[in-house]
Amino acid sequence: MSDDRNTTHFGFEQVAWHEKQRRVAGVFDSVASRYDLMNDAMSFGIHRLWKRFAIEQSGARPGQTILDLAGGTGDLAARLSRIVGHSGQVVVGDINASMLQVGRERLLDQGLAGNIRFVQANAECLPFPDGSFDCITIAFGLRNVTDKDKALKSMFRVLKPGGRLLVLEFSRPVAPGLRPLYDLYSFKLLPLMGRIIASDENSYRYLAESIRMHPDQETLKSMMEQAGFEDCDYFNLSGGIVALHRGFRY
Repeated sequence: MSDDRNTTHFGFEQVAWHEKQRRVAGVFDSVASRYDLMNDAMSFGIHRLWKRFAIEQSGARPGQTILDLAGGTGDLAARLSRIVGHSGQVVVGDINASMLQVGRERLLDQGLAGNIRFVQANAECLPFPDGSFDCITIAFGLRNVTDKDKALKSMFRVLKPGGRLLVLEFSRPVAPGLRPLYDLYSFKLLPLMGRIIASDENSYRYLAESIRMHPDQETLKSMMEQAGFEDCDYFNLSGGIVALHRGFRY
């Protein structure tokens, strides 16, 4: 589906298929320097618990090679690098150079870059040989990918047999009464916080819209299965505001 005549969503807006990648890049160029600050503000710090749970489900062990896609400013990579140790490696892959630069500087400041490699990479066509990684993580990045099916197949290809994929992403609230409150927060408070904290209301309006356009829990599970993953399941976190999907390559 790479024909320029096709359209896809950029938030609630329909754009040409080839245009979404450029528009998403603009969003993250704009917010990169304050990305971590906004994450803490938006989630009231709970994003750290979500990421900790993802690490616990990764099965990461010393000596492994792990790909952290949409690695952003290195939250997951920092934790994973400590687990895999000097005999292992974490590759931070992100399509956005601004985010990679912020992550590289942050991890260097923490003295953690010894076993971490940074690669500018498009999830739809990962520049790695088949069977390169024991585990792939992607946190809050899949919804920004234009062709999610293609990306999932690319991730499957570069996983080793026995490896696993973890997708941590905003999803559909399932707790009774949560959805209207979440909508109020997303479309009223979130853009306001973006304007005050990051001086960028539009990017955080896109964030809210992109969450609503992302596949729900069961749909994403089915997409992973169609890409070849087995034993797929998911865990609803914070009432389904976020879900962690897990799948294996055997």
